[in-house]
Amino acid sequence: MCAFALTIAGCASTGGGTAAAPTQGEPPAPSVNLSGFPLPYRQGYADGCASATGAERKDAARFGSDGNYRTGWQDGLAICGKK
Repeated sequence: MCAFALTIAGCASTGGGTAAAPTQGEPPAPSVNLSGFPLPYRQGYADGCASATGAERKDAARFGSDGNYRTGWQDGLAICGKK
């Protein structure tokens, strides 16, 4: 799953550089298709992508305990950081 996410480029832009709370509900749709991924992965991806373009946005408790959120966050940060 991680390799697939790393092969696609792009992410949703968050605009502005203000710090925001980690995603709790359904995250905004990124410019890549994540429809086959579980909700925690998509939430992590949105937070990681936002972190690549502004202040870090991460739910530290989930990052430490939820592998899907952690992988999504790392993929979002890596892919969006390339832009």
